Amino acid sequence: MSLIQLTIKGISYSQTQSGAYALVLSEMEGTRTLPIIIGAFEAQSIAIALETEIKPPRPLTHDLFKTFSDRFSVTVKEVIIHKLVDGVFFSSLVCEKDGVEEVLDARTSDAIAIAVRFQAPIFTYENILEKAGVFLKIEEEFGIEDTPESEEDVIDIDTLILKKESSFSDISLEELHDQLNTAVSDENYELAAKIRDEISKRS
Repeated sequence: MSLIQLTIKGISYSQTQSGAYALVLSEMEGTRTLPIIIGAFEAQSIAIALETEIKPPRPLTHDLFKTFSDRFSVTVKEVIIHKLVDGVFFSSLVCEKDGVEEVLDARTSDAIAIAVRFQAPIFTYENILEKAGVFLKIEEEFGIEDTPESEEDVIDIDTLILKKESSFSDISLEELHDQLNTAVSDENYELAAKIRDEISKRS
């Protein structure tokens, strides 16, 4: 069965599971998306890897994995989401060292956090997209609404909306930079990402 490449569409707070997030993956050549419920730590780790302007003062677990792999000449070539059982996705890391490939079992959230750091492609199979995928359409620049063909397509998410929120309109650019540095120092990366978005809007 052929593989379908996915890209990260965004991360939104899960409306149904407290403290959890929905990682939304989108097929590269199509309109289907794959929503996956992940924990707050993994969501934060993926967001930090995507936000190149945010540098944590200490390496996160996935950063340590990347450093360890680089030191011992191990490359992550790709991630494959290969199975879906009772709403749980199963993934594999395809690694290579000295021309020899090894396939490692991994939680999907960890696998994607690592893939982002290696700039490795993410794939899944057609049957998984058929079973768990939903169709999304872009309503506005920073909003996404789901339009599933049936209720069964939705993986435990009431609303998949990615919105760029800002409550910093009354704060000066200089103060925003100060707050960004403070948020990063405090390892409050969710707040740091919002502040960085506001700074980017004004640039």
